[in-house]
Amino acid sequence: MIQSILVLGSGSAGLIAALTIKRKIPQVRVTIVRSPEIGIIGVGEGTTPNFPRHLFDYLGISRKEFYAIAKPTWKLGIRFLWGERKEFYYGFSQQLDAQWSALPKPNGYYCDDDFSAVDLPVAMMEQGKVFARQANGAPDVQPWHAFHIENVNLVECLERYARAIGVEIIDGKVVGAERGPKGISAVFTEDGRKFEADFYVDSSGFHSELLGKTLEEPFVSFDKSLFCDRAVVGGWERGADEPILPYTTAETMDSGWAWQIEHEHHVNRGYVYSSHFISDDQAAEEFTRKNPKAPKSPRVVKFRSGCYKRMWVENVVAIGNAGGFVEPLEATALMIVCSESQTLVEFLLHSNLKPTDTFRNLFNKALWNTWEEIRNFLALHYYANTRMDTPYWKACREETDISGLQELLAFYRENGPTGFGRHTLPHTGTDFGMEGYLVMMVGNKVPYQNRSTPTEAEWNIWRSAQAQNRAIASQAMTVKEALYFVHHPGWQWTSDAQPLISK
Repeated sequence: MIQSILVLGSGSAGLIAALTIKRKIPQVRVTIVRSPEIGIIGVGEGTTPNFPRHLFDYLGISRKEFYAIAKPTWKLGIRFLWGERKEFYYGFSQQLDAQWSALPKPNGYYCDDDFSAVDLPVAMMEQGKVFARQANGAPDVQPWHAFHIENVNLVECLERYARAIGVEIIDGKVVGAERGPKGISAVFTEDGRKFEADFYVDSSGFHSELLGKTLEEPFVSFDKSLFCDRAVVGGWERGADEPILPYTTAETMDSGWAWQIEHEHHVNRGYVYSSHFISDDQAAEEFTRKNPKAPKSPRVVKFRSGCYKRMWVENVVAIGNAGGFVEPLEATALMIVCSESQTLVEFLLHSNLKPTDTFRNLFNKALWNTWEEIRNFLALHYYANTRMDTPYWKACREETDISGLQELLAFYRENGPTGFGRHTLPHTGTDFGMEGYLVMMVGNKVPYQNRSTPTEAEWNIWRSAQAQNRAIASQAMTVKEALYFVHHPGWQWTSDAQPLISK
């Protein structure tokens, strides 16, 4: 029976894993061993809606306390400067995998020319608004949102929560591990200490100290589908005239794309690119030329997109970058950390802390399906983007491996943006679902044959609904206005947990 768990690493992945395990299985001793030499990556974190659900609904963390310490801003989705259109918006609600009752076709069939204000969240994004106003003037905070969080604030917040519920955090640089009959039997630190546990969570980042190095699990590269392998990262302090936008921006660049993540006082910006098509210096030059407020010497981050074939080997589970990573398009990192941590806890509880081989095999199958779905979904972004004809983007359209989506694309090209396309997908277990695929295909104007010609009556219904969404959005709150309310000492959430660490 598992009585002790050691988590290697205290970035956001290790802390979320430790916090989730200790919160849900309090009788287990949970220890984090972290290297004091590894600093916090100073970039903005984008999330998907499963992140607030995990914190507030699954772990029961106080919203008021989390907002006070982590200081997040809201993210309603992504604004894409992508494809033939000037722009299109991907919100965390059902724009296209839906059909208005008064119309005979699903929503996507009415978006050939004008893909805007299809629902209220997207209408708000288009106008830079975040939540409607309640009758008392307060923001009507809806569940269709995620967060932008500065990594330093997030890690500090998670560490305080972990300590508050009994997670022990020990500083020590791990330099080796000892193999035993059931996997890892101990890890050793540089100063000669030895740490033993029944079970290990490898959250050591790209080093993958236990799963990759010690257990030598094979790594599966996604480089046939996702060509980008580097990013230049910069940012600037928000000016008084710069609004806090309620979305992440994803902008097409010559050899990749650039993100923009919105924090209350800071704008985080980065250019994700392929080193096979552009040098680091050239990428930095393009980045600073198009973002004059960014530092003149942006930081270069190298990465590889892919994952280990198995995340759970013997008595080691890898969570976070130690198990896999794909470039930050669609903010999948914390989404996977939260879902994997929750799945691990549920499997441990259902096996009475004595997980069997079949539980482990099922876990690995589920995680592999998740990574495969993410690879396919991100590959579609590149394959479908016709905005630029640089060598990089020509290669994306001609060479990206989209073999996992051939059935979906064939169905779409014949039948158009109907939700029945979900039955062609091997996996839809992430936050993206069929909605994500439809937004990317309609947003990028992927051609299809089965076009309909709406009647004037249908167009009147459609345009009236768009106008109504725009009218409500025009009266909604900006992020800055909504933050004033939730940070006010008198603000109370309708339903909230008791604080863990604030007094």
